[in-house]
Amino acid sequence: MDLAYLRAHPAHLPTFRTHQRLRETPVAGGDICAAARLTLDDGHSVFAKSWPERSDRAVPEGFFEAEAAGLRWLRAAGSVAVPEVIVALPDLLALDWVEPGEPTPEAADRFGRELAGLHRAGATTFGATWPGFIGSLPQDNTPTDGPWSAWFAERRLLPYLRRSVDNGALTVADVTLVERVVDKADGLGGDEPPARVHGDLWPGNVLWGADERAWLVDPAAHGGHRETDLAQLALFGGLPYLDRVLAAYHESWPLSDGWRDRVPLHQLHLLLVHTAIFGSGYREAVVRTARAVLGRAERATVDR
Repeated sequence: MDLAYLRAHPAHLPTFRTHQRLRETPVAGGDICAAARLTLDDGHSVFAKSWPERSDRAVPEGFFEAEAAGLRWLRAAGSVAVPEVIVALPDLLALDWVEPGEPTPEAADRFGRELAGLHRAGATTFGATWPGFIGSLPQDNTPTDGPWSAWFAERRLLPYLRRSVDNGALTVADVTLVERVVDKADGLGGDEPPARVHGDLWPGNVLWGADERAWLVDPAAHGGHRETDLAQLALFGGLPYLDRVLAAYHESWPLSDGWRDRVPLHQLHLLLVHTAIFGSGYREAVVRTARAVLGRAERATVDR
């Protein structure tokens, strides 16, 4: 099997794997999927993701198809680097292999400019035309005209707040705190038309390539707010050279007034996803971030 054959017959990939007709090397695939580097007969490599065989859950319907749709949509913008989808099956996704490299200041500058270009490509509405996932959880992508603040509260905060309550990750007091954030969200401003966003852009989903570019992987792509992607880059230790990324981005497409004050609001979405999936270990981060949002909202009220 070479790359040309695989492109022409993507459904044959599982059979070739089963019969060990490919050189397969396990690689890190995150907390959800099993992943491997597959080397084809022509020397070309692809990155394959599949649902773990020992999982106690079946692969969620549409899981890999949603990721493939998001990758293709981001790639179609022709700006930031996104791996090509080679195979998209209900239980398997294979992408063109990206040779890993190291972050550099020059790559960070380029990434900032290219991320601005991706966001400028825009979206018809908030949400998307395909069902969404973030991590292993469904994400409501029902197309919506906005405004952004109302859509974000209803589709990106409240669903994961409810899940975090159901799994015991958050207390009643925590829920009240986040609900206050929902009530105050529109008071922080920043409403914009929908941008074309990655949607799960924590630093682990930026792959620094040997070609000195930053590549986007594992998206929860949809029409959303460009500030969400930028805010998520600062989570969990932050992206290397983030200041340079932000400076290059702002030079290419200046951010709206008050964007720094809205960073905690945008980050709250992904933190609630983490309490919904992983439990109370992320509770303190949710509480701290919600309090930061409210503090900024109160200051904004005083300033007006």
